[in-house]
Amino acid sequence: MEDHFFEQIIKNPLEQPNIPPNEVISLWAEKLIQVLFPENSPKVFSTIIDVKEYVAVLELELYDIISASCKLKNSECKNAAGQFFEELPALYRVLNTDIVAIYEGDPAAQSRFEVIRTYPGFYAICFYRIAHMLYNFGIPLVPRILTEYAHSKTGIDIHPAASIGEYFHIDHGTGIVIGETSIIGRYVKLYQGVTLGALSVKKTLAGRKRHPTVEDRVVIYSGATILGGETIIGHDSIIGGNVWLTESIPAFSTAYHSPIITIRNHKETK
Repeated sequence: MEDHFFEQIIKNPLEQPNIPPNEVISLWAEKLIQVLFPENSPKVFSTIIDVKEYVAVLELELYDIISASCKLKNSECKNAAGQFFEELPALYRVLNTDIVAIYEGDPAAQSRFEVIRTYPGFYAICFYRIAHMLYNFGIPLVPRILTEYAHSKTGIDIHPAASIGEYFHIDHGTGIVIGETSIIGRYVKLYQGVTLGALSVKKTLAGRKRHPTVEDRVVIYSGATILGGETIIGHDSIIGGNVWLTESIPAFSTAYHSPIITIRNHKETK
């Protein structure tokens, strides 16, 4: 290979080479989740002082991460680390509502401990809620790194800009996609393979609402696809499996897919 090829690699414009690797940023979030939910933590805290000291270390780590990433936009957002940790009690409270929703909404869940320790839906929600807080502080790149890490681990793809209310329940979860401008209300339950997507992916639509709004207490079963920024799923509705929706439905609706199924009795063919 010619030297100019390697020269091109060296000169390839990295926006900010000193941003920590994705694994380091994701590990920070893992450690934060372990503090909030020690059911998942190898570390044992015996006193309040121990917890406070460890949280202070995590705040410094976040400061370093943010300091590097904020240079991407030349923004002054380093103080977001302190603001984030001031909001930690609020994050903890809303994550506990998600635990309640999953535990009470899944007959297979034996305990809240089981939800915290084993449910990929809760894992993805944790990463999303951390990323969403950072996104709201105007931090570039880091929120997306976090949600894509959770995506790679769970198969659940939630954009950090999406707005999701309390008591959010993801059941099974694999293949769920929640787009950037999605709005989801409280007590919403999604099964595997659900897509809240856009009708069009044209770059000119950036910044516009392209993804659906799902109001409170909606259940969306596996494989359903709901598209469009003007599409609203009214509260207390049920969306059946494999439904394809590109228009709004009113509250208390039931939408279902009705395929034609033919069953052949093998005995009759003999």
